[in-house]
Amino acid sequence: MAVSTPAVPQRRFLGAASALSKPAAAIGGFVAMALDTFLLMFKPPFAWREFLLQSWFVARVSLVPTIMLSIPFTVLTVFVLNILLIEFGAADYSGTGTALGAITQIGPVVTVLVVAGAGATAMCADLGARTIREELDALKVLGINPVQALVVPRVLAATLVALLLNSIVSVIGLAGGFMFSVFVQHVTPGAFAAGMTILTGPVEVIVALCKAALFGLAASLIACYKGISVGGGPAGVGNAVNETVVLSFMALFFINVIATAIGVQAAQ
Repeated sequence: MAVSTPAVPQRRFLGAASALSKPAAAIGGFVAMALDTFLLMFKPPFAWREFLLQSWFVARVSLVPTIMLSIPFTVLTVFVLNILLIEFGAADYSGTGTALGAITQIGPVVTVLVVAGAGATAMCADLGARTIREELDALKVLGINPVQALVVPRVLAATLVALLLNSIVSVIGLAGGFMFSVFVQHVTPGAFAAGMTILTGPVEVIVALCKAALFGLAASLIACYKGISVGGGPAGVGNAVNETVVLSFMALFFINVIATAIGVQAAQ
């Protein structure tokens, strides 16, 4: 009498398929929400009040941490760079490294660290709380698209604030590097100012602004998607906030590598 054996390969295949279905569904949902957001940006009516409130909120919670982070980042970079340049006898070129580092790397990176750590998490928590209270379903019943009413203003606000904060960080970084180099490491002020434009020009500034805008856009899209797709009650909101921070930082480094490579090629 033949004994039937369980279909082990088939069970393993089904288990692998079920394990991959959740990430695939999350990626598909994120792409769908991002496409809806881009399309609804140009469709009236635009939620101007929500946009202004979110812009002020993100700027308010991100401005002071951004300034506090930009100063030590810049001072540490300038300090290490100047030590190396002094050993080579090229201390007059400290302004070159300061401008290149502050504008192309420190400004965008510090900006998105604060926007993702403060602004994006607050967006995710707010939308997550609205989701578990079924406010988004109530908007749909009233004929209001939640993406157009809540997601689009937040995405645009985070992108605008990231651009503005990047400009502030760049200016503070250059000023801090100048003060530290001139008054602490005794670099000639004129040589520092003259060296700032050797490697840093309009192309680098434009690339830095584009990077900051992309960082803010990516962080806000991730935060909004995790907020509107949250489940599991208040505990699910906390998990969504943690996932927002992790995914935003991962997107930061991925976008930074690609944008930096494109900027280097464009500057040549």
